[in-house]
Amino acid sequence: MRRLLAALVVAGLTAGGAVAAAPVQAAPARGESGFTPAPISWGQCESPGLQSRNAQCGLLTVPLDYSRPGGTKIKLAVSRIVHKSSAADYQGVMLTNPGGPGGSGLTLSVLGEYVPDDVGSDYDWIGWDPRGVGSSEPSLTCDGELTTAYNRPYYVPVTRSLEKTWLNRSKTYAQECAKAGGALLDHVKTTDTVADMESIRKALGAKQINFYGFSYGTYLGQVYSTLHPDRVRRMVLDGNVDPRGVWYDANLAQDTAFDANSKVYWNWIARYDSVYHLGTTGKAVEKKYYATLEKLRKAPAGGVIGPDEWADVFTSAAYYVFEWTDIADAFAALVNNSDYAPVKALYDGGYPQGPGTDNGYAMYLATQCTDVKWPQSWDKWRRDNWRTYAKAPFLTWGNAWFNAPCLYWKGDVGKPVRISGKKTPPILLISETKDAATPYSGSLQVRKLYPRSVLVEGVGGTTHAGSLNGIACVDDTIAAYLADGSLPNRVRGNRSDKQCDPLPQPDPTAAAAKSATATGGGAARLLQGTSVQR
Repeated sequence: MRRLLAALVVAGLTAGGAVAAAPVQAAPARGESGFTPAPISWGQCESPGLQSRNAQCGLLTVPLDYSRPGGTKIKLAVSRIVHKSSAADYQGVMLTNPGGPGGSGLTLSVLGEYVPDDVGSDYDWIGWDPRGVGSSEPSLTCDGELTTAYNRPYYVPVTRSLEKTWLNRSKTYAQECAKAGGALLDHVKTTDTVADMESIRKALGAKQINFYGFSYGTYLGQVYSTLHPDRVRRMVLDGNVDPRGVWYDANLAQDTAFDANSKVYWNWIARYDSVYHLGTTGKAVEKKYYATLEKLRKAPAGGVIGPDEWADVFTSAAYYVFEWTDIADAFAALVNNSDYAPVKALYDGGYPQGPGTDNGYAMYLATQCTDVKWPQSWDKWRRDNWRTYAKAPFLTWGNAWFNAPCLYWKGDVGKPVRISGKKTPPILLISETKDAATPYSGSLQVRKLYPRSVLVEGVGGTTHAGSLNGIACVDDTIAAYLADGSLPNRVRGNRSDKQCDPLPQPDPTAAAAKSATATGGGAARLLQGTSVQR
């Protein structure tokens, strides 16, 4: 599941800091661990935002390998914003995850303040950086230059030379991660993070957890609730991963969905031709987008913005509505005025320069490449991606190369958990109809697997994981569920149980349209740039 290569500026693990391998012993039952962690020693957080909310931060020591609880240890960075309600109204701990995999969730403990009616104040909100991520120790980084370079080779392998170049880059990146990660790469599967969630629960002295997961975080919640259904109290899953597709097939499904969403965006730009002057029909705007891409192949703008950088910037528009006006402004500036600076600014904003910035990407691969065995035949990848590209060119080859290091990845490969929610208490699922990163069919599938779940649909929307952003129909449903467990009635059939308006498309002719849409109306500002989920 690929998102923009937006990574956090975090302390990276160099080759000299790789975790040393340890002798292997018999593994415990899947998802189980006899390990009992020490309590977290809470102190002041480094983040100014967390400090301003009187959050507490600390490190939780856990085993690298839960089958060897007495062996090598690693540390998880955890934050907590404690409840403000009375003891009688206290609802327990709420673990959060922003997605990715590879997304830093340390600051996501502030999520509770976006829940309507002050319901969030009844919970202790827990944010944490999963193993290998952000401020957790060690934190994996492999090759910042690969993920921050300008004017990269063209994504679409129209020549054998381009194909070979990208395969070599993918192999080199995997080799660099193998050197940097060492034994850590054997223990960063979703099931390892689920075991860490159990350690967090134990360290907090909680019998059960509540959980709020976005994007990949929904898969994390699925695995946790399958392995530990009795430890789930309430769970909100927004932007649901289809567990049938992890992870190779899921990426191919994304390619088709993103292409469809790009057409929604072209139509929106055409509707405001008086503003952007890029065409009066969606087809005309689309033609101009691809014509510009071809032009940048021949002559990168400013020597830095080539076809890949151009394509990456527009991926965000197919992700959610928040940056639509900024991206359209940049499109118009380059095409109409030969000004590439706005495109470069958007690209730089999603791909921060500097050492250690590829941590999110490295951990995305470290988890997805070892959660399940990927096809090891490049011939299959080539066939599948060319077939998909023929009908959906917008994202396909960029997505393929994003994931191609899995062909060469080092690390013990696991088997995906067979997801079942039959024993799980009622949970709340959320999705917009045209979510491209986690297509809506995945939410319908999760609803089938969780017979007591309820699905809220943002009808017709294209935004991924966009709850708690000001749509009262959605956000009030969340608040009611977190307040007393109440949910809308579950209906019969393979469909959503409650329909709401989606996050609205912006109106660039309205006053302050940019400021309202570029940052999002609520929790979106917490999630943009925190994960590599696409």
